[in-house]
Amino acid sequence: MTDREPAPDPVFDPAAMRKQYQARGLYEQDLATHPMDQFARWFEEAVRAAVHGTLYEPNAMVVSTADAAGRPSSRTVLMKQFDTDGFVFYTNYDSRKARDLAQNPAVGLLFPWHPLARQVVVTGTARRTGRDETAAYFRTRPHGSQLGAWASAQSSVIASRAELDTAYAELGARYPEDERVPAPPHWGGFRIAPETVEFWQGRENRLHDRLRYTARRDGSWKVERLSP
Repeated sequence: MTDREPAPDPVFDPAAMRKQYQARGLYEQDLATHPMDQFARWFEEAVRAAVHGTLYEPNAMVVSTADAAGRPSSRTVLMKQFDTDGFVFYTNYDSRKARDLAQNPAVGLLFPWHPLARQVVVTGTARRTGRDETAAYFRTRPHGSQLGAWASAQSSVIASRAELDTAYAELGARYPEDERVPAPPHWGGFRIAPETVEFWQGRENRLHDRLRYTARRDGSWKVERLSP
């Protein structure tokens, strides 16, 4: 900033933005043995926060991929299932993230539960879900979302919004509300098998708690504390 430039308004100055986290700590003795059990505990608390209006979409997660050349990209998607085998989301298999995963199945996930001063950071490997599993989930989607999966050639360039709206309207005429919509062959799920799962709890003075599970070859998990 030169002498002639006014001082930035602290309300809009990112360097002045800071929040002192007052949350309780996270300790090794309080963790579940398996990271997915620990995730289930935190996810339940995140859902309860969402019910009370303090957190929006607790199942939203940032998915980070990289193509064969190592160029990264990230986007927010909705996690639709989790169990001991990992985390599941659904997408168009022609999308950028799906193309990345076809070339490089290594993936990162981030659950940004900011109102709770928490994050869950996952690294793992992606594989496609089976068609039966995909079709079963697709049938649970709202009718409009089913049509949207057909109407959108995700990540491709289109001429205008009107092109997308026209495709959706044509599909709506073909498959009215009482008509069963088949799952598109180019659409399905990915299951992320975790290799590391880090639970991040914000603490005062930026001395956050970071506890990371790392998978061992025998199926057990090692827990380590990371410096913030």
